[in-house]
Amino acid sequence: MQQVKGVIARAKDAPVELVTINVPDPGPGEAVVTIQACGVCHTDLHYRQGGINDEFPFLLGHEAAGVVESVGEGVTEVAPGDFVVLNWRAVCGQCRACKRGDLQYCFATHNAKQRMTLEDGTELSPALGIGAFIEKTLVAAGQCTKVDPEARPAAAGLLGCGVMAGIGAAINTGALTRGRSAAVIGCGGVGVAAVAGAALAGASPIIAVDIDPAKLEAATKMGATHTVDSSRVDPVEEIKRICAETYEGAEGADVVIEAVGRPETWKQAFYARDLAGTVVLVGVPTPDMTVPDLPLIDVFGRGGALKSSWYGDCLPSRDFPMLIDLYRQGRLDLDAFVTEEIGIEDVEAAFEKMHHGDVLRSVVVL
Repeated sequence: MQQVKGVIARAKDAPVELVTINVPDPGPGEAVVTIQACGVCHTDLHYRQGGINDEFPFLLGHEAAGVVESVGEGVTEVAPGDFVVLNWRAVCGQCRACKRGDLQYCFATHNAKQRMTLEDGTELSPALGIGAFIEKTLVAAGQCTKVDPEARPAAAGLLGCGVMAGIGAAINTGALTRGRSAAVIGCGGVGVAAVAGAALAGASPIIAVDIDPAKLEAATKMGATHTVDSSRVDPVEEIKRICAETYEGAEGADVVIEAVGRPETWKQAFYARDLAGTVVLVGVPTPDMTVPDLPLIDVFGRGGALKSSWYGDCLPSRDFPMLIDLYRQGRLDLDAFVTEEIGIEDVEAAFEKMHHGDVLRSVVVL
């Protein structure tokens, strides 16, 4: 066992604390990873606010990259010294989804069996089964995805959640390709990543929708061909107009990605898509939100698909190395998502900046 420093949320809405944490030696199928960088994701704030569950205290942080320090019995995926991005989809290989070849939908993803604890023995609940605002963390070995060690940790770690969710919503869930149009509603970190994914897929036009000029500018830098300030114009009509200019007869975008997680913007996405178009929900709603009232004839008459995107429907072992290679080639600017690098003691201040929409990502560098 080792003792290291980490950031916890002890109670609902309480300020986070930097405390000493006991990290067990890895057991069978587990690994200890020295964390080099970890992004401050909105999901961590949800944990602190009690919006995920009430299993306090939480060890926060999950968008992380680092180096494997040690592994337990039976681990073959990674070895000490490997540079890895952590993921929360360690596939089981045995459930119905895995057996039919849909590993990205694994119904039984797993985490480390042992628990990290406070000095008094109180067990911690690691965010998304990872817990990476810490000097070293214990995870299931399947949560470690080996990537090119030349990648910058602060950028690479962002694939662990938000950036992968956005890129995957465009490429995996939305199945964007050349000759198809895309619109992204909500241009925070996940939405801007969806824009980047649409650009990688060759979609055109790529329409970014938000009410914040800075976020629309960020989307433009990542590949948006058009921007829409939805505080000034009707975004549904504007998306339709832009798409009709490009493709004669188009009644909206082929794929509309909702990256806010609200009924109002989901309804906009529903009506902003073309006939037989696809809506992809990647924004995370709260438990009290419901699907807005829609005439059933509109659901039937427009055809197409209404999808949810879990983690960008990614398979980390397939997608992380590919995206890191694109980053190393200069074709995917992961560095653009890193607004600031901060110390582990600055997480609470980063939550405040996130709340005000001042950053795409603050990244804790250890």
